Amino acid sequence: MPLPYAPALVLPDADRARLEQLHRAASTPQALAFRVCIILRAAAADQPTNGTIAEELDCHRHTVALWRQRFLQQGLPGLQDAPRPGRPRLFSPGRTP
Repeated sequence: MPLPYAPALVLPDADRARLEQLHRAASTPQALAFRVCIILRAAAADQPTNGTIAEELDCHRHTVALWRQRFLQQGLPGLQDAPRPGRPRLFSPGRTP
């Protein structure tokens, strides 16, 4: 059963600086930049709800809840894509058959 409220998110200065750096960098992958934006907004002084963040960023509140929870559990590494299931590639993408 989901929690009726979003857990508070307080960022240490070092984490906030790293997240802001990732958010500003042009080389940050788009998916990671979006997740960083969610976390930065969740850690704002007004402590917005998942629904508020979802409205502001035009996404679903479950998306906000997922990334908030993963960040709380795993920190910065939790914002990276999880390994995908399935069989590994049989060829190198840079090599032609």
